[in-house]
Amino acid sequence: MMPSQHGAWSLGTKLFEDVPTLSGMLDSAGFHTALIGKAHFQPLATRPGLESIECQPILRDLDFWRGFHGPWYGFRHIETARMHTAEAHVGGHYALWMEEKGLTKWRDFFESWPPDSGKTEKIYSSRTWDLPEEFHYNRWTSERTIAAMEAAGDSPFFIWSSFHDPHPPYLVPEPWASMYDPADMEPGYMVPGEHSRNAPHFRHAAEVNDPGWWERATGGEPIHGGWFQAHDEDRLRRDMACYYGMTSFMDREIGRILDALEASGRAENTLVVFTSDHGHFLGHHGLTAKAIHSYEDLVRVPFIARWPGRISQGSRDSLQSLVDFAPTVLSACGLPVPGRMTGKNQLPDWLLGESVRTDVVIENHHGAERFHMRTFVTATHKITVYRDGADGELFDLANDPGEVRNLWHDPSAAELKRDLLLAFLQANLRDEPMPMPRIAPA
Repeated sequence: MMPSQHGAWSLGTKLFEDVPTLSGMLDSAGFHTALIGKAHFQPLATRPGLESIECQPILRDLDFWRGFHGPWYGFRHIETARMHTAEAHVGGHYALWMEEKGLTKWRDFFESWPPDSGKTEKIYSSRTWDLPEEFHYNRWTSERTIAAMEAAGDSPFFIWSSFHDPHPPYLVPEPWASMYDPADMEPGYMVPGEHSRNAPHFRHAAEVNDPGWWERATGGEPIHGGWFQAHDEDRLRRDMACYYGMTSFMDREIGRILDALEASGRAENTLVVFTSDHGHFLGHHGLTAKAIHSYEDLVRVPFIARWPGRISQGSRDSLQSLVDFAPTVLSACGLPVPGRMTGKNQLPDWLLGESVRTDVVIENHHGAERFHMRTFVTATHKITVYRDGADGELFDLANDPGEVRNLWHDPSAAELKRDLLLAFLQANLRDEPMPMPRIAPA
């Protein structure tokens, strides 16, 4: 389901507990279901009717987490934590694990709650984290994922192993912190003049330092990436080297999980999927981290599927969407796909190489009424429409893969724009959920 359909349309919103989930459907079918790692189902605040357990002071209430392991959003068993690196949101089952491993003073390695600006500055004064590697949440995620596989016994299992990294703030223990040399990093860059054809927020993010403009544009609402993002190249190189180290650390721990799966004798009959919820800017288009844009750097994410004897080795350039994951997994398990799901079953592509999609719709709804956009992508073009205003983006991905020449206002692209907008609207109609089948003429 798309965010506009299940209701959790942005950061800071809650996925209601009554929304049907893939994990719930598999649990009902007899699968052992578990979530290990970051969930992000609920906001960092709570209020009556919108209660959240992913907020303070509950996150650090370890007695609560000792007594709560699910069920939650269809997962029979959960072990979760909310922070990135040393953020103050640390707690949950990860904190319990650190204490069980003997790190009773784990709070010393993380930001304080309530915040202590002096401690925070000290923690992030370098990109080397004092937290010993063996107590890092990457190790927790891999270790507890392996335990969840073992707990399944002979039952089929569905486990979401949700790694937190790589993600700002850039911080990682040794040896990963010094694994990559900043001098070897090649940051992305902004092509001079590329934002002259774009909506104003592109220029104010990459070129024009005017905090007042952002205050007016956002109406004071927190918008991810809604600020001036110009960066010092030396600092960006250090960030990149740390980012690569964070990725390699995660990769090592994923390897532990796959080795355990092989050792269990179940690898040949297990579908493994690796993907991410978003990409990352490392100087590309003058931007850093996440931002209010639909560039390929942000929306084209890794996607790897392994199913020995069924999915052949090699890469594909066929279109996929994260909403395709649920119907594809249900189909792989021999279960029916409910009409409320709007993704596509990608098994014909994965198993036979037969493309399923001709296009993908992407939703980005950053503010309640501001920076609300949708993007339509084909094999050769991309078009983005905003809720308000006359600006938009139109990129020829075949001839401009770097997305530096926006054709939205180009008269020579008027016919192309018209055709893409029609196809976009038709794709939105096709994506409507159909939870109720028609069973009678009237």
